[in-house]
Order: sequence, then C-alpha cells, then structure tokens
Amino acid sequence: MLIYILFLMFLSGGLSFTMNRKHLLLMLLSLEFIILSLYLNIFMYLSMINYESFFSMIFLTMSVCEGVLGLSILVLMVRVHGNDYIMTFSNLW
Repeated sequence: MLIYILFLMFLSGGLSFTMNRKHLLLMLLSLEFIILSLYLNIFMYLSMINYESFFSMIFLTMSVCEGVLGLSILVLMVRVHGNDYIMTFSNLW
C-alpha cells in the first residue's frame, strides 16, 4: 500500500512539473517533491531487503546539491531579469 502512495506522489510531482511551467520556483519545488518521493521509495526498498542505507545517503547528498544549484540559478535570474517568469526569457530558449 505504501508503494502505491509513493508512486502517486511521484506522478503528482511529475504532473505538477508539467503543468507549472510559468514560474521557475514552482518548477523547482515540484522537482524537489519528485526527488523526495524517489528518496522515500529507495529508503523503503533498501529497508525491505535489509540492505545498508549508504546508497540512500549518497542519493540524498546529490539531491541537496541539485536543489542548491537550482536555487542559485533562480537567484541569478531574479537578479538579472527582475522576475522568475520563464516565458519572458527569450534569450534562454
């Protein structure tokens, strides 16, 4: 039952990512929600097979690095352009 809830969390994060393409902050939050659901899924899987949680700590470290890089890009865009609307950045796409 818990696996279905985690799969539903992943799908709702993916749906949120595809629907909220206007603001970069909302896209980053939905990506972090996807990462959180993947982390919980990995943690539950590793605890079910009685395996060490070393890989989950590596995954958590990489996801924190990804979040920091996303926030630094957000701060850079706000400083340069004044907002975080993605559709107004004609030079990025």
